[in-house]
Amino acid sequence: MTVKLLMTWDILPNREQEYFEFVISDFIPEIKGLGISPVDAWYTMYGNQPQIMVAAKTQSQAALNVAMASKEWQRLIESLMQYVDNFSYKVIPARTGFQL
Repeated sequence: MTVKLLMTWDILPNREQEYFEFVISDFIPEIKGLGISPVDAWYTMYGNQPQIMVAAKTQSQAALNVAMASKEWQRLIESLMQYVDNFSYKVIPARTGFQL
């Protein structure tokens, strides 16, 4: 069964430009390389919610577990944490449309 990885975070103050460069040049290509396919990204403009929400899919929970147990995943998240705080994620069964 396809699963969806939902990740949320807030960009650190005064790190926006570096953050966006990292996401485009490193984060997206590297999660794709791990077999995790980004499908959606949202930026919260108003309200008390995480600033960024990213949704990505994998073919199975087992495939996601392998990717997230890898050294590459750990290194990628450590790199992301240079630009963000309040990182959180959850895994849910994938369905079409917006999911929280």
